[in-house]
Amino acid sequence: MRQEKQYLKDAIVEPIDKHNAFVIMSYERISANKINQFRRDIASIGGAVKMTRKRILTKAFQTAGINFSLDQFSGHVGVVFSGEDAIESVKAAFKFCDDSGKTASIIGGRIDGKVYNGQDVETLSKLPSKDQMRAEFLATLEAPMAQTLAVMDALLSSVVYCLDNKCKNECEPELG
Repeated sequence: MRQEKQYLKDAIVEPIDKHNAFVIMSYERISANKINQFRRDIASIGGAVKMTRKRILTKAFQTAGINFSLDQFSGHVGVVFSGEDAIESVKAAFKFCDDSGKTASIIGGRIDGKVYNGQDVETLSKLPSKDQMRAEFLATLEAPMAQTLAVMDALLSSVVYCLDNKCKNECEPELG
């Protein structure tokens, strides 16, 4: 392999080893402004976007030990490397594909060490984000505790009301 191609391959292998998740997208006829905006969007969530040739990406996958074939896909390929939250990067990539019409599509990816095809990645993109899952989990825990607190408050309040009523009935002089 020539030195230039080896350099390009190494530029892909390094982020593959560094990031725990990435998405592979195929694209055609997308303006440089749209791609640059997409790169900025991914960078804002801690990820990175690399555009490369299919042959170099295939060799980079072989070097990294990933079994994924790109032969059946047309157009150019790009790799979207995730930031802290892999699902957030996947969602951003699918949003970009939806906004670009039929000129871009997700063809696969690797999340937490497992390789997925495009349909599986789309299914994962529909999952809620980490923050949303945390909020749902806390709401699940909070609801029974709030109900228990309301029952205890009602019990204590009813005891106080009973004592108050008994005191009023016994303490008031009878008018007769």
